[in-house]
Amino acid sequence: MPSMDSGIHSQTHRRKKRPETFRHTTNPSSTALSLFPIICIEYRRFSEVLHLMNPSAATKMSGLLLGQLGQRVLSTSACRGLVAEASANLRHAGQVGGVRYKSSLATDAAQEEKGENTKAISSYWGVAPPTIAKEDGSAWKWNCFRPWEAYTADVSIDVEKHHKPNNLMDKFAYWTVQTLKVPVGLFFQRRHMCHAMLLETVAAVPGMVGGMLLHCKSLRRFEHSGGWIKALLEEAENERMHLMTFCEIAQPAWYERAIVFTVQGIFFNAYFLAYVVSPKLAHRIVGYLEEEAVISYTEFLKDLDNGSFENRPAPAIAIDYWRLPLDSTLRDVIVVIRADEAHHRDLNHYASDIQCQGHELKEAPAPIGYH
Repeated sequence: MPSMDSGIHSQTHRRKKRPETFRHTTNPSSTALSLFPIICIEYRRFSEVLHLMNPSAATKMSGLLLGQLGQRVLSTSACRGLVAEASANLRHAGQVGGVRYKSSLATDAAQEEKGENTKAISSYWGVAPPTIAKEDGSAWKWNCFRPWEAYTADVSIDVEKHHKPNNLMDKFAYWTVQTLKVPVGLFFQRRHMCHAMLLETVAAVPGMVGGMLLHCKSLRRFEHSGGWIKALLEEAENERMHLMTFCEIAQPAWYERAIVFTVQGIFFNAYFLAYVVSPKLAHRIVGYLEEEAVISYTEFLKDLDNGSFENRPAPAIAIDYWRLPLDSTLRDVIVVIRADEAHHRDLNHYASDIQCQGHELKEAPAPIGYH
């Protein structure tokens, strides 16, 4: 029969071991402290993803998550203090990485001072976008192009040059353009601004289609393009900037937008097929289209000179894009746009001549660097 002393001794020994075992296996304080860096990293990633989807919902979700973590996992007072501080920073910042992306917060604060409702967009890879300024030190406000992409148009170019149709292909291209010009002229008549906007929505298509197809050809054949991909894409971008300039002056009506939607869809597919079948024919058609564009802008200038159309101040985007004087007018803008169209005319006729002579475009260097 065991003695009373041995029973008491065994019970005391068990009571001493239980706290020691519990302390090493299930201590919430040590577990929270060891996991806290990992939790912070994962929480930051989680909050960034949520903010990219929906900032307001992300703030609520992050607050609920932090509350649960603070009660169940981060049991020490120090960890709870950090959770409370993170929650306060999240509510105060309202942006992804309120502490990391200081430039985004500064931009957001500046926009709030201006009364704007838009919010700054934080960079995906954590690098703030550079602050760009003009030569006079003022802020650069255009995202569609940069100061080094601006240029001075060559207004001395011959705007009356015409490529005479010499063969069946040239005549087909010429009369195709003349036929398309008739309904357009009847619809717009002397409404130059609307005519110009429709013209630019079509004129920006060939360069993009041609550049895209040459790009794919270069990839298939493992060869260079002679710079023609870049030249054609520059043409497409320049035509688009013409349209963006006109959008600063006037906005098309709903039926004009419907016409643009229809015409662009038809023209894109038709020109795509034409370029696949015969690139030299496609470039010749564009050359004649650009000739008509030069003529239409010449008529625009005539109406500006005789007072039929108001010669208003030039838009700010045009002054920065073409490096025009600050006191430039709409007439100055039309002059440089006409010079651009004349350059596109010569480029496409030149591209067609190269192929008509039995050569490929890559054999002749493309005229890069005008824009």
